[in-house]
This record gives sequence, structure tokens and C-alpha cells, in this order.
Amino acid sequence: MPDRSSLPVSSPTETRLAYLSLLGTMIMFGSAFASSKIVVGEMPATVAAALRFAGGGIVLALMAVLFRDRTRVISYRAMLSAALAGLIGVFGYNVFFFWALTLAPSLDGSIIIPVLSPLLTSGLMIGFGRETAAPSRLAGLLIGLIGAAIFLYGAGNASVSNGRLWGDMLFLLAAGCWATYSILSKTLLAKGSIGALQATACATSGGALGLILLAAPQWSTVAWGSISPTVWFNVFFLIIGPTALASMFYFYGLRHVKASSATLMMLLVPACGAFFSIALLGETLALLQCIGVLVLILGALIALNPFRLARR
Repeated sequence: MPDRSSLPVSSPTETRLAYLSLLGTMIMFGSAFASSKIVVGEMPATVAAALRFAGGGIVLALMAVLFRDRTRVISYRAMLSAALAGLIGVFGYNVFFFWALTLAPSLDGSIIIPVLSPLLTSGLMIGFGRETAAPSRLAGLLIGLIGAAIFLYGAGNASVSNGRLWGDMLFLLAAGCWATYSILSKTLLAKGSIGALQATACATSGGALGLILLAAPQWSTVAWGSISPTVWFNVFFLIIGPTALASMFYFYGLRHVKASSATLMMLLVPACGAFFSIALLGETLALLQCIGVLVLILGALIALNPFRLARR
């Protein structure tokens, strides 16, 4: 992500709008966990995922055309690369994510995925030799892993069966898919052959195709007429809000604020996710899980160190 020195000069109004856009993004990202949990209560997880991202892919494709840089020619190779990346970041991620929602509370996912994904991304970047293994970063990664272990142990103790623990393990796999997708996307965007919104549209469409094929055997088993209006509302909300509008708001925000500010605001996602999961679904965390959350966030702050970025 660019730092302030590489950003265009923004007016105070643009900066305020950027922060509001990022805030809206984090709220929508956070709300997606509880909203998705509501949807899988009345339809198979694969069908729910396919509906969300098939619709989201269409909306994002329209947005990508409307807001494209008309001076840039996007190659088919770049579009194909983005679509293939979507097989990991959209297809793989959502197979694990929606499956996890059938086993574990959405509250667990709203904490595990947004906090652990950047830690895993940083760890993979260090492992591939693309980032420096600074002592503070290694310490943060270790602390984050300890926090994740505490959280998972607490989940196992808090549940009557092992379902919640297995669900949390699937959330971990989803976080791993997102971390891998983040690295692939960063590599693709660094080439300058495709814009961020266009790449997201291609990735979403590519992943959605995989989800549609995976869900195909279950389409005929869904009792479409008995699905409640509440669930349909959440399906359309997931398509328009967390999938489409959130992407546009996020990219707008990054054009006008520092990467360190965006990183700090990402920590609002688990807070928003926890709020919606508790308020809408009545979900709870065990005491040991709460301790694990605090250790996870501490590890993320140490490893990512947005305060150091802000001083550059």
C-alpha cells in the first residue's frame, strides 16, 4: 500500500470522505459474518456462497467498467491472472468460510480472519524472502500464533462438542487462503497492468464460477419458496454491501489516506463483527477466548507496527 509521500495531495473534504469510506468498509466487512450466518441457516453453505459472489461479481464488473481508467489497456493475461487468483481468494476462502459457519459462531470468524490474515500474510512474505524478518515482526508473529492457540483452546473448552473447534480450524484455513490471495494480488497490481477494482472484479467472477459449479448439485434441493424474507434481505445485502460497495469504498480510501491509517482501521473489523454477532445472533465468547483475542491483537500491532509506518 502506498504511504503518504506517494499519495496525491488530498483536500480536507477528500480526506474526511476517505476516512468515512474506510469506516463504512470496516462496518460492512464486520457485518458480513453475522449476515452470512443468518443465510446459511436456511440454505446450504455452498449455495449461499455462490449467490453472494455471483451477484457480487456482476455488480463489481459493472463498477469496474464504469470507473475504469480509460487511458489504460487491460490485457487478457492480467484479467486471467486475477481470475485465477480468485480461485484461492474467493472460491477457496468461501468454501472454508461458509462451511465453518455451519459449525462455529460467526463471532469466532469475525475475530480469527481479520486479525490473523495480515499476520499470516506477513509470515508468508518473510518466508518467501519478500519482507525483512525484523525482530519486532517475528516477535509479533509469535505472539499472534500464541493468541490463536489460546483462542482455539478456549473454543474447544467452550463447546459441548468439537464442532466449534473444527469450525474455527476452517476459519483458520480461510484466513490462510486470504493471506495467499493478498500476496498474489499485490504481485499482480505491482505490474501495473490492471487496476485494483478491475482485478477485484475479475477475481470475484473467477471465484464465483467455481462456487456455482460446486453448488450445482444442491440447487435443486433448496426449498426456494420457504426461504424467509430476512434471509433474502441478507443475501442482497451481502451482494451489494460487503462484496461490492465495500471494495469501492476501500480503494477510494486508500487513494487519500496513509496505509498505516488503513491498517489501524482494519482492527475495527473484529470489533464490528463481534457487535453484530452478539446483537443479532446472541453469540458469546468464553473468557479464555477473550484472552486469546487480546493476545492476537497485540501480536498484530507488534508485527504490522502501523505506528512505525506513520512516523516515516
